[in-house]
Amino acid sequence: MTRRLISSGSTYEAEIGYSRAVVDGEWVFVSGTTGFDYASMTIVDDVAGQCEQCLRNISAALEEAGASLADVVRVNYVLPVASDFKACWPVLKKYFGDVRPAAMMIQAGLLDSRMKIEIEVTARRRTA
Repeated sequence: MTRRLISSGSTYEAEIGYSRAVVDGEWVFVSGTTGFDYASMTIVDDVAGQCEQCLRNISAALEEAGASLADVVRVNYVLPVASDFKACWPVLKKYFGDVRPAAMMIQAGLLDSRMKIEIEVTARRRTA
């Protein structure tokens, strides 16, 4: 099977030189994804709202790859302010409560000061 690249249409992908997701066989690697609404290129101010949008963006990339959030096996969370992570827990439980992928959270600066969270996932597509 060949490698397939998926784009969200974010200007960052073309400017920096990466794909929103890469499909390689049964694996789907979704790049670090922020809370921008790519249709309007806007971002809400609160971390929980950004977390929700991150997961909608990730879900769209996974769907295009023939997978879903239920296929996620690994997730990495990056937040500039570690104490903001707790506000995301209800959102994360909503999307991953039954999936329970392996996960880690790190505190680090992000590309744009408006960004409060970035999420990266790895999924394995289920075969029929």
